[in-house]
Amino acid sequence: MSELKTEPFVWPVRVYFEDTDAGGVVYHARYLNFFERARTEMLRAMGISQTELREKHGYIWVVLDISVKFKQAAKLDDELLVSAQLQWVKGVRQGFRQEMTRQSDNAVVATAELSAVMLHADSLKPARVPGWIKERLLNE
Repeated sequence: MSELKTEPFVWPVRVYFEDTDAGGVVYHARYLNFFERARTEMLRAMGISQTELREKHGYIWVVLDISVKFKQAAKLDDELLVSAQLQWVKGVRQGFRQEMTRQSDNAVVATAELSAVMLHADSLKPARVPGWIKERLLNE
């Protein structure tokens, strides 16, 4: 099997009013949205469209579990950089590590470790990652 990519994918996110609670701090559930955006954009940058994956190939990706560690509060108008990186592949499961940093001071705001699995869209049963996707996830 090929080596995992060494450089994480990074996606910029700005914190909007809708992302915050009454105190101007990012609401905890929004961090999951930011992490999801970075993973989706990482796949898109590799030429993997989630819509095409479902409609043309009959697969969907779902998160099995996620662990988030909050380090510092992100606040209204913060510009964040959210990384996504494949860490491992075991059978039908894939593990990702993500990190969210604030651009103004390079402080780590939150980290996430998660596992995901590809499913057949019609039956929701686990599916092995097709070779063409595995090639894009891994270095040649």
